[in-house]
Amino acid sequence: MAAAIAAYLHYLSIFLLFALLTLEHQLFKLPLDLPRARSLVRIDIAYGATAGLVLLTGAARVLWYGKGLDYYLHNSVFHAKFGLFILIGLVSIVPTFVFLNWRNALKAGEVPQVSAKQAKWVTMVIRLELLGLLVLPLLAALMARGYGVIAP
Repeated sequence: MAAAIAAYLHYLSIFLLFALLTLEHQLFKLPLDLPRARSLVRIDIAYGATAGLVLLTGAARVLWYGKGLDYYLHNSVFHAKFGLFILIGLVSIVPTFVFLNWRNALKAGEVPQVSAKQAKWVTMVIRLELLGLLVLPLLAALMARGYGVIAP
């Protein structure tokens, strides 16, 4: 039963992660207004927290409820999947820094100033994150079916 709950929480957190990033993509349009800017900051915080939840539930599955730590450590597809997840996390720093720079303007009740170039850059990064998130389930399906196993 615990394995099923861990899997459910992992899948649920993945769905939430994708939904939050999709929402962030939809809301990040110029010209910005104050309510949307505030929403983007909150969504980005929730996105980061949810990424942590994906990582924690995934770790629980690897350590206690999956096919055993040895299976994952000797699976090249798992390494690619985990590496892609980390890469997505590192890339997501770009929008987060942009949104963090809005703090003073938002506290003053002002709309943050975003150049067209910066908006294009952030939009591209969010789209790259979405693309990466779309590849992760493919890697998970391959891994679950035994692809990538390296003989110890």
